[in-house]
Amino acid sequence: MSVDQEETHQRLKAAVHYTIGQLCQKLGEDHRRKFSRQVVAAIAETTFRQCDIFAKDLEAFARHAKRSTVSTEDVKLIARRSTALSIHIQNKIEELSQEQKDSKKKSAGKRKSRDTEEDSRE
Repeated sequence: MSVDQEETHQRLKAAVHYTIGQLCQKLGEDHRRKFSRQVVAAIAETTFRQCDIFAKDLEAFARHAKRSTVSTEDVKLIARRSTALSIHIQNKIEELSQEQKDSKKKSAGKRKSRDTEEDSRE
């Protein structure tokens, strides 16, 4: 790994550790529990490694499909082993799809109203 890659790797790891620390603190407050530094570090390390595995798998799925871009289908493949995660991801995909349809309808409506205005001016 180059120096830049190593620095980026360490910064990402630190960001994950910080975020996990914040989540553990919030959960601890909500449930009147404390998380030791060692537990936070272990969760952060596990999370970082799992994200690395997910990223490599996503790249492999896209490459296998002869694509250079990771798609939602690749993400669904990653989540297939966890029913709850799979359902959550499917719901998010549907939400995003609906939002895209809604925004297309709005932009098409705006175009029609502009065209109508221009026609009435002429």
